[in-house]
Amino acid sequence: MIESSQLTRKFSTKQGTVEAVRGVDFEVAEGETVGFLGANGAGKTTTLRMLTTLLGPSSGTATVAGHDLRDEPIEVRKRIGYVAQAGGTDPQTSVREELALQARLYRVPASEVPERVRRVSHQLDLYDLLDREAGALSGGQRRRLDIALGLIHRPPLVFLDEPTSGLDPQARSALWEHIRRLRDELGTTIFLTTHYLDEADALCDRLLIIDQGRIVTEGSPEELKNRVAGDLITIELQSGELVDRAKALLGSREDVRELATVGSTLRLTVERGEQAVLDMLRVLDGAELQPIAINLARPSLDQVFLAFTGRSLHDDPGATT
Repeated sequence: MIESSQLTRKFSTKQGTVEAVRGVDFEVAEGETVGFLGANGAGKTTTLRMLTTLLGPSSGTATVAGHDLRDEPIEVRKRIGYVAQAGGTDPQTSVREELALQARLYRVPASEVPERVRRVSHQLDLYDLLDREAGALSGGQRRRLDIALGLIHRPPLVFLDEPTSGLDPQARSALWEHIRRLRDELGTTIFLTTHYLDEADALCDRLLIIDQGRIVTEGSPEELKNRVAGDLITIELQSGELVDRAKALLGSREDVRELATVGSTLRLTVERGEQAVLDMLRVLDGAELQPIAINLARPSLDQVFLAFTGRSLHDDPGATT
């Protein structure tokens, strides 16, 4: 659905040339939900603008929804939906009028517009709000309207820029369900940017992390977590002597990457923690070692992002690119 090869973008400033995007290579398959993560100034926004034809690349090539980004921008626009972070609805226009206008702008035949409005309003739980002015909608309702506007022409590919920014936790959770349904029920390919790592973890099949204008890593959330660090199993026993016995029993396992003791606690970094913890409990039980407590902790995407970029996702170098 998206194929990018050595895509670059340079800007001329008073201080000289700034290379915001430095040869971006990636692919997005049909039906995938892909998250695009990057701190402010990493090149995320510039890349998104190029892929949505809002900004021309300085060099490189990309195919979006089956059409060349540089040579066929109009054909690309016909086949994508773009939901900007800020939205763009008229507060004095009804939901129905907004959707109908957007359909006409995409040259949906007039005879089909009412059905398109009805269908997309049902998909985004807006049907009972069709005659309400956009300005009277809640934040979550307004965001659902933004997404409906991006879907009215039935694009196979949708770009969502920070789709839940500014929403409260309940509204965010509700919108996640709508985004999942786009893929599961309609087969829509989704390319989204987000600063919420829990959102990326919950919604995305695969993640791309950009830093200093380049893709530094990609993979599913689980693959990236496992690549950076294993799962952490913490076993608390009644004494240091028992910890030494447990260490001797468990330390030689092939799935143990690291092992450390702190007082009466044994800390093991392992692969596939859910299976490992069950195996370890059986070994300890066979040796008549009964833990006081045992805990399994998974690595987070915060750790992944920090490992590959050397900074937090929320670090702000003073520029937005």
